[in-house]
Amino acid sequence: MKTVLIANRGEIAVRIIRACRDYGLASVAVYADADADALFVSMADAAHALNGVSAADTYLDIEKLIAAARRSGADAVHPGYGFLSERADFARAVIAAGLVWIGPGPDVIEALGDKLEARRIARKVGAPLVAGSDGAISSAAEALAFARTFGLPIAIKAAHGGGGRGLKIARRLDEVEDQFSSATREAQAAFGRGECFVEQFLDRPRHVEAQILADRFGQVVVVGTRDCSLQRRNQKLVEEAPASGLTPDQRQAIHEAARAICAEVGYVGAGTVEFLVSVDGVVSFLEVNTRLQVEHPVTEETTGLDLVVEQFRIAEGLALSITQTPVPRGHAIEFRINMEDAARGFLPAAGEVTRFAPPSGPGVRLDSGIEGRAIVPPMFDSLVAKLIVWGSTRGQAIARARRALGEFHIEGVPSVLPFHRAVLGHPDFAGDEIRVHTRWIETDFAETLEAAARPAPASEGLMRVHVEIDGKRVEIGIPDALLQRLGQASAQTRAVPPQEEPDRGAVRVPTPGVLAHWKVEDGALVREGEVLAMMDVMKMETAVSAPIAGVVRRLAEAGSSQAGGAVIARISQTHAPAAEAGTEVGTMA
Repeated sequence: MKTVLIANRGEIAVRIIRACRDYGLASVAVYADADADALFVSMADAAHALNGVSAADTYLDIEKLIAAARRSGADAVHPGYGFLSERADFARAVIAAGLVWIGPGPDVIEALGDKLEARRIARKVGAPLVAGSDGAISSAAEALAFARTFGLPIAIKAAHGGGGRGLKIARRLDEVEDQFSSATREAQAAFGRGECFVEQFLDRPRHVEAQILADRFGQVVVVGTRDCSLQRRNQKLVEEAPASGLTPDQRQAIHEAARAICAEVGYVGAGTVEFLVSVDGVVSFLEVNTRLQVEHPVTEETTGLDLVVEQFRIAEGLALSITQTPVPRGHAIEFRINMEDAARGFLPAAGEVTRFAPPSGPGVRLDSGIEGRAIVPPMFDSLVAKLIVWGSTRGQAIARARRALGEFHIEGVPSVLPFHRAVLGHPDFAGDEIRVHTRWIETDFAETLEAAARPAPASEGLMRVHVEIDGKRVEIGIPDALLQRLGQASAQTRAVPPQEEPDRGAVRVPTPGVLAHWKVEDGALVREGEVLAMMDVMKMETAVSAPIAGVVRRLAEAGSSQAGGAVIARISQTHAPAAEAGTEVGTMA
C-alpha cells in the first residue's frame, strides 16, 4: 500500500490520517459540502469533493467513493466507523476496483453484520446467549408474542444495524408497537434495511466488549476488554479499559467466546465482540462490530498498540505484532465529546463552535475533528472529539479526568462537558463500588444540569467555493456582502423581524434535522406535551411535542429538511375540548 483513501469524516478521519503518516502512507480525504472547511480535509495529503449535502449523497455513495479513489491514485480504502464501514457491498466494490480493503472480508462482514446469523454462529461455538427470535420478525404482533412468552423487557434490534441505531427497548406491553415501528424506521434510515429481530433484554446490565485482532495466518488475539456501560439512547458516552469488576470466570468466558466466534468465520482485521453482563452475573453475547470502534483509544493507551497501524499491517498480509493478550498497563477512560445538551435530554445541536480550548498535561490525549472555531453541520453525527485520560490506576485516571475536564472549554454550541463533569463527581461511577449500567443515565443519574444557551446562527463571512486541481483543493472566497448585493444571499442571512408576542401555538423543531414522520393526522386534537412528530437529528430520532393543547395543523411534509427553530405545525385552541369536564383529548391518527 502507498496511498489510503479514507471513506469517512471528522475525528476518525483525522485519526487515520495521523496513522498513515506514522506508517509512511499518503492519505486522501473525501468530503461533503458541509465539510469543505473541516480539519480532516486540510490535514490530508489530498482531498476530493463528493459534491453533495446529505450522507446518502456523499459518504454513503459507493460509486462516488470508488471514483474518488481512482481519481486520487489511492490503492487502499479505510472505512473508519459508521457510514459504510460494515457494508459488505462496499467492501466488494473496493476489492472489485483493484483496491486493498482495510477490514475483514465481505463474506465475514455479511455474516456477522446480520445479527441473526451472528447469533447462530455464537450459539454454534457455545458462546453465552439469551433467548431471541429465530429470525427477523415482520410485525409488532410477533414482538408482543415473544414478550408474553419470555417476559419483559425485550430488545427490538435492527438485524443489519449497529452503534445503537435501530435498537429499542420495550419495558411495557403497550410500548412494543411504537418501539417496533421506531426501530424499523431508524434501521431503514441508517442502514438501508429495516428488518428487526427481538431478544430478551437483561435489565440494568453492564456493556463489556473484547477487542480482537486477527491476521491472514489464522491468529486471533484478544487484545483486551472495555466497559462501555455509560450510554444514552443505547449509544456510548464514556468507555474504560480494562473492564473492571469482572470475575476471572466471566473474563475467561468473554475472551474464549470472542476468539471462537471470530475464528469460526475466518476473521481478518480489527473487530470487537460485545457482551452484556447482568447484575446477577449472567453473560450474554450481544453482537460483533466488524470495524474499528470509536472507543479504540482506551485499548491503545493500556496496551501500547496502535490499532490503526495494526489494521494497515494486517491488510498488507503481515502477521500480528502480538501473539497473546497483553497485560493491561494502567487504566484509561474515554469521554465522547458530543455536541448535545444533556439538560435537554441530550438534544443534538449544530452551529458554529466559537471556542474550542482542549486540555493537555500528563495522561491526556485528545482525538478531535475540530479546532479553534468550526462549524458543526446538522446532518452528521454529533461526535466531534474524544478526550482520553490515562492513569496508573483507575483512581488516578479519574483524578486526571477531573482536571482535564475542568480545563476543557467549548463555546457556541452545547456540549456534553457538563454531564461528564457531573459523572466524575457521582459515587456510582467514581466511588469504590462501580454501579453504572446501560440504563443508568435514564434511571439513576439525578443531577440537575443547567440547560445550555441555544446555538447562535453561524457568523457571516465568506462563501467558500472549492475546486480541485490534480487532487488538491483550491479555495475561492466570495464575501457575503457581495452575494447580498447580487441578491444571492441565503435565507439564513436575512434579518427576521421580531414578533411582538410569543407564538404559543407554533410547533418548532428543537434542532436542525429531517422531519422523519408525523405521529398525528392533520386536524387531530392533541394534548399539551403529546408527541406530534419525530425528527431524524444526527442519525437519531428526536421527538417534537405539542406546546399547548388544541387542534394541530401540519405545515411541513415528512422527509423535509428543517432548520433549527423552524415551525412545522400550528396548534389552535379554538376547538380544543380540554377545559370541558369529562372530555378526553386524543389524537385521530
